[in-house]
Amino acid sequence: GIRPLRKAKPLELEPLARLVDPIDIETLAGVRDRALLLLGFAAALRRSELVALDVEHLTFDAARGLLVMVARSKADQEQEGAQVAVPYAQQPDRCAARALRRYLDAAAIHRGPVFRQLRRGDNLTDQRLSDQSVALIVKRRATAAGVAPALLSGHSLRAGYATAAAAAGVEERKIANVTRHRNLPVLRGYIRAATAFDDVGKVL
Repeated sequence: GIRPLRKAKPLELEPLARLVDPIDIETLAGVRDRALLLLGFAAALRRSELVALDVEHLTFDAARGLLVMVARSKADQEQEGAQVAVPYAQQPDRCAARALRRYLDAAAIHRGPVFRQLRRGDNLTDQRLSDQSVALIVKRRATAAGVAPALLSGHSLRAGYATAAAAAGVEERKIANVTRHRNLPVLRGYIRAATAFDDVGKVL
């Protein structure tokens, strides 16, 4: 037989909270990483999509939250772009839109790359993060929070949203509006994993 490929473990709500809650937001690195983790989850972004974001791709709505234009995507061969809505979270300290606004203000970023590299001493550069940096940030913050990092990757944020939304009973159509899955069987794999215990009868 063929050994199945090892998949990234979804970073669902509870472990995500364990990662973001202890982050020191008095540092620019902390504010950046917190915004990156929350936005990657809330907008179900691939790591390449996260680091490709420019300020010009963001529209803040004071009443409702944030609109993110994903200009380029692996699944968007025609490069038409896609818009993802990120509403304000019920818990302000877990809110991707507010965390991103705080980071942009703290870093005084008004145009160009959103998520940028830092030099020693918490000094911001003009260089955007690489997609590999997303995975490293996830693993580093997981280690600091006591969450096993072995199966976590940059994809864990996107997978975590799909799994958590399915577990919360969000309908498939609405999940797909965020994840932008064109291959629905892939999305349904996350839904089946999240609802596995709902689809069996209790016998014992």
